[in-house]
Formats: sequence, structure tokens, C-alpha cells
Amino acid sequence: MPHLFDELKIRGVRFPHRLAVSPMCQYSSEDGYPSEWHLVHLGSRAVGGASLVFTEAAAVTAEGRISPKDLGIWSDGHIEAFARITRFIHQQGSVSGIQLAHAGRKASTWAPWDGAGAVPKSQGGWTPVGPSAISFDESYAKPRELTQEEISGVVHSFAQAARRALDAGFMVVEIHAAHGYLLQEFLSPLSNRRDDRYGGSFDNRIRLLGETAAEIRKVWPDRLPLFVRISSTDWAEGGWTVDESVELARRLGPLGVDLIDCSSGGNAPNLKIPLAPGYQTPFAERVRKEAGIATAAVGMITAPAQADHIVTTEQADLVLIARELLRDPYFPLRAARELGRTISWPTQYLRSAPANAPRREPVE
Repeated sequence: MPHLFDELKIRGVRFPHRLAVSPMCQYSSEDGYPSEWHLVHLGSRAVGGASLVFTEAAAVTAEGRISPKDLGIWSDGHIEAFARITRFIHQQGSVSGIQLAHAGRKASTWAPWDGAGAVPKSQGGWTPVGPSAISFDESYAKPRELTQEEISGVVHSFAQAARRALDAGFMVVEIHAAHGYLLQEFLSPLSNRRDDRYGGSFDNRIRLLGETAAEIRKVWPDRLPLFVRISSTDWAEGGWTVDESVELARRLGPLGVDLIDCSSGGNAPNLKIPLAPGYQTPFAERVRKEAGIATAAVGMITAPAQADHIVTTEQADLVLIARELLRDPYFPLRAARELGRTISWPTQYLRSAPANAPRREPVE
């Protein structure tokens, strides 16, 4: 049986173990550029021993940002700023990953500490877009419905962002199709009321995500993994379901997707979600078993034994940690010690490492 600190190999990339950094928005960018904050924030998690370090959602267009302070990779000018970060992550023996996103109807909102709801155009906001002209709730701006030509442009933007990610040195791309952002908005009947080839039936609602994955695979090398994050359920009547998530996963595998990152919710307001430790892990388990594809578990995973249990019971292949890694950037090193496993330490920190801990080697 696999264990949390066993190696995982996907395509041509070797992950030294199964603990990874989940994408977490920092709202600390100017014009989409990663800053010194991102270098230290992401770099410290690599120093702390994470197997895979994901950036936060990086917008594929300027209008695809959640807030004006969001990260982005919509221009070639962004490449070198990201390359500085990937170089450092790889020097620490971790794999670098980037989450590509478009916020859709949930775009042009304030950073959490600056307020709530839509940012007016007079203060740097813009009109968001979506599959249909339905706002998320009364505090969000009403989106403009995308034309089919514009939908093709979205697919192209994701592919170009993946090409830039490759140039920046990233080793994993994750397509963000969760949390009520554009690609999930197309998946869910709650937000997609279209009557053309991108709306209505299940096949039509998944079309944009499928086209996006296929187009990214044209520029993303065969040797490198492609992940997709989904909201496994909308947690709302009439919305996206776990059954649909399983079938979507079955369809994405043949398009070159290697792993489904199973989150949930985000596409409807005022939900009553049964929050509890590991509450989303059953989604990852079901997708893994029924769709025959690797999965990642995320959500209220805070203890080493809990993370190890997810892997050893084959509920998921990878465990993504979010808030616990904000509280403790060195959580993987602590987890290995608590579980009696040996993992590599930075050379500079070996004086405080357990006996016989190997020296950290850069990834190739």
C-alpha cells in the first residue's frame, strides 16, 4: 500500500512524496505580476519540504482576475517574474505548479481585506463575463454573456497561458474548473442557461472544459502532468452533482488530463455545507475508483496521520494542504517526523534535522 511519503510519478515528473501546497490566493500582485511576497511565500513552502508547490490562481486574461490584485499570466512580460520563482522552488527539491484560471462572473471583486462585492470601474473594476447574464448574488456585478467567438478566445487564452507557464519553467499545470469561476460556471446548470452548443445537455456544458484541456495539451509537453481542479458538487439543488463529476473525469482522461483535484462548492451563495475534517475526501475517493484516474484530496486536512490515512486507504494519490501550510510552512518536515519517515532537508538546515536525514537535491 502507498504511504504519504512514498514517491509518486506522473508522466515524466517524480514527486518525492504525496504532500503538496494547494493554490491559495494572496491578492498581492500589480498588473498580474508575482512579487517578492510570492517568491518568499511559495519558496518557503518548498524549503519546508512540500513535494509540489502550486501558485495561486493565475488569470489567463486581465478580465479573468478575481480582483485587481490577482496573479496573472496573460502576457509574455509575466514569464521572467515567474521563472525566478520556479528556479528557487526547483533548487529546494520541490516540483513547481501553476493553476490557470478565469474568474468569469466572480471577477472584478475586492481583495478580502479591502471590502466585499464588485469593484466599480471608477476604482479599477470592469464588467465580468460568464456563460449567461446571471450574477453570483446581489453584491456581484451582472456579467455579460460570452459569444461563441469569445468562448473560442477563452480556450486560446488558456493555451497561451500554458505556453508561457512552460517558458517560465513550471512542471505542472492545473486548470481551475471549480469554486464558481468561469469553467465551472459552464459546467453547472445554476449558472449556465445557454441554448447553444455550450449549454443545456451535459455534453454541451462540459464542452468548454474539454476544449480547454485538449488545446492546452497541444502546447503542454507529453512528459509533464496536467491536472484539473473541479467542484465535485455545487451543494445545491439543481446544480452540478458528484455523478456528473465522475463522468466528467472519465471524459477528461483521454484528453490528456492526469489527475482530478476534488474540491467542492463556490457556485451558489448561502450554502449549508457539512464542514468537517476531510469532508471532501469522499469525492476524491469516488472519482478515483469509478473514473479510473488519479485524484487529489483537499479541504480541512490538518494532521499528518489524517493525510497519511487518505493515501494508505487509497482515497487519493495526492494530498493538497492549504491553511495548515499557512500556519506552518514546514508542515511536511513535521509530518515526516511524526510519522517516523525520513525525507530530505535543506543543506542549510541539516544541523537541526533528524539523524541521517538526506540532503535536499534540486529537481531536474
